[in-house]
Amino acid sequence: MDSKIRAAIVGGTGYTGVELLRFLLRHPQVEVAQVTSRAQEGVAVADWFPSLRGSTALTFSAPDVDRLSDCDVVFFATPHGVAQAQVPALLARGVRVIDLSADFRIRDVDTWEHWYRQPHGCPEAVAQAVYGLPEVNRAQIRGAQLVACPGCYPTATQLGFIPLLEAGLVDPTRLVANAASGTSGAGRQASVDALLSEASDSFKAYAASGHRHLPEIEQGLRDVQADGAAPAQLTFVPHLLPMIRGIHATLYAPLNTTGEDLQALFEARYRDEPFVDVMPAGSHPQTRSVRGSNLCRLAVLRPQGRDTVVVLSVIDNLAKGASGQAVQNMNIMFGLPEQAGLEALPLSP
Repeated sequence: MDSKIRAAIVGGTGYTGVELLRFLLRHPQVEVAQVTSRAQEGVAVADWFPSLRGSTALTFSAPDVDRLSDCDVVFFATPHGVAQAQVPALLARGVRVIDLSADFRIRDVDTWEHWYRQPHGCPEAVAQAVYGLPEVNRAQIRGAQLVACPGCYPTATQLGFIPLLEAGLVDPTRLVANAASGTSGAGRQASVDALLSEASDSFKAYAASGHRHLPEIEQGLRDVQADGAAPAQLTFVPHLLPMIRGIHATLYAPLNTTGEDLQALFEARYRDEPFVDVMPAGSHPQTRSVRGSNLCRLAVLRPQGRDTVVVLSVIDNLAKGASGQAVQNMNIMFGLPEQAGLEALPLSP
């Protein structure tokens, strides 16, 4: 593109907001024009996030549809239910929107209202939203005006199961996902469970009876199944890890065939995907191998040669699980190289 994309971030004081800034401020074809926060209006962004000192002179402003409409793309890094109030007006003015909350991910509005326990503010926009998992919906994302950026657990889980379901190699009604996230997955708001004294030196499951990411995951898995297949059903149990960022998902599925080369299947499925790394046979990917990057690393195993396939999937919940994937979607929407602004290597140690 000849001119830079003007971007705005609504709700820029949280972890996904600063992660968006980290990527966008170094993006060669983006100008960050606005970062909004009602509570921090007038505060310098670099004062709120000292990591950005010397990288931006922006101050937080109150979200205003007229000002936001001057931008080419608006990212919503807001709590669930917030984007619904402003997205319709932005869409009417031709602005492209990438929502990092769950407001537009689930196509069935009644299901969304059940799991998120509130009325949906603009159900009319749900039908036009494109689910922003590039590895599945790249073609639709290119022409989208509204992209619903997937959740962190859904990204790690879907990328691990997709090759198996597309090929029809597993019983889709008996899928299991044990997934563990660092504390940043809960956001930046005060929470007793996220306190160092509570989370450190401990490991726990939560929401085992039902987590609101479940319908999003099942919807995505069913989308890749062949016509006539039994709809995917998932037992999903999330866990809290005593670390800041990262997700490790251990996925289990019963095989209905014994002759398939699973390693070759995964390598072929993701060969042309810039942000999915299928590791060598026998690997056990670690969360620190993707920290700070937009990568998902996968390993596929068949323990003892039996009839259960195990997939290990690791992502950074704030990058490929949120802000990095949002930038990846923006690149696709505006016809930019998909890796633009996302070339950062994982941090180690």
